[in-house]
Amino acid sequence: MLKHKAFKFRIYPNNEQKILISKTIGCSRFVFNYLLDAWLDLYETTGSGLSYNKCSAILTELKKQDATIWMNEVDSIALQTSARHLADGFDRFFKKQNDKPRFKSKKNPVQSYTTKFVNNNIRIEDSRLKLPKLGWVSIKESRKLEGRIINATLSRKPSGKYFVSILCETDIEELPKTGSSVGVDVGIKDFAVFSDGMTSPNMKYYQKSQKKLKKEQQILARRQRLALEKGIKLSEAKNYQKQRIIVARIHENIENQRLDFLHKLSTKIVKNHDIIGMESLDIVQMLQNKQLSKQIGDVSWAKFKDQIRYKADWYGKTLVEVDQSFPSSQLCHVCGHKNPQVKELSVRDWTCPTCNTHHDRDLNASINIKKEALRITASRTAGTAEIA
Repeated sequence: MLKHKAFKFRIYPNNEQKILISKTIGCSRFVFNYLLDAWLDLYETTGSGLSYNKCSAILTELKKQDATIWMNEVDSIALQTSARHLADGFDRFFKKQNDKPRFKSKKNPVQSYTTKFVNNNIRIEDSRLKLPKLGWVSIKESRKLEGRIINATLSRKPSGKYFVSILCETDIEELPKTGSSVGVDVGIKDFAVFSDGMTSPNMKYYQKSQKKLKKEQQILARRQRLALEKGIKLSEAKNYQKQRIIVARIHENIENQRLDFLHKLSTKIVKNHDIIGMESLDIVQMLQNKQLSKQIGDVSWAKFKDQIRYKADWYGKTLVEVDQSFPSSQLCHVCGHKNPQVKELSVRDWTCPTCNTHHDRDLNASINIKKEALRITASRTAGTAEIA
């Protein structure tokens, strides 16, 4: 079945290409913010926003103006894509699929722009990548592209490294059915506990690097202070910039370790189970807890669920989200007795007063999540059968 799949590569632009990438990122951000401002102004006065066609027309006129003639130096398709991203963002917002589009900042740690595939303008040949306006860029071809290219997103990391993510439409073969289902209870003590008894430990990548990171951040703060005392701009302070990259690479290493762990675990789950049940946690709200915010950020539950979602879609499996209001920890999975005392996170195990079953909090929750996921799946199937 045809699915969208992204292939990520590291690229090595020369100095001229780096300058053009920076200009394109800046212009794409400017276009998005300019159109967002126009969209909000129009909505405030008329009650309706800008369509993509109107955004595109505004962009065309904008490029003709003397004050913004510099926009013609960069990839025009990337600028049109910024307009498309804004229009699509509002479409999803009104369908309640995501938050309202926000203004983009040049201070964001990762800067990027996206360009579309048109007339073979994106391709890889002999360890080189052809991109609109940039021409041929050296690439670390760590894997082969599969399928029809849709677009390419270039990104610049705080570490100074450049990457491209090429989105393709490719034929992905569904995995064989296993007849197995599983409930997943994510946590901090253990990253995840599964209804089949398997436990995945919390690897604590950030915590393990915290001492080293703190030391390098202190050096960075000291070099920042010295540069400011001497009246040197931080962008021109060589020692500060060298140290900034050291700190950025520690963060990047933490992120790479975490992503590798999540990819391996999510792939294993999707391969081994046909139905995967998970709670629909409100991560943003949970991050408001100052005592746990760093630990919650370190485990990356949202990325884990996203990976399971798209891999399940690729391989013909099913992710079922159980509402966070479902009392998975409080219910005895044997007899169904509800114990409200288990609401307290400090209660790690308990004995059911009705059937006398002793429960590990997280294992019991994962079993209940599985049962609820199967119930939801059965009700959907029954509803489809009735319609048919």
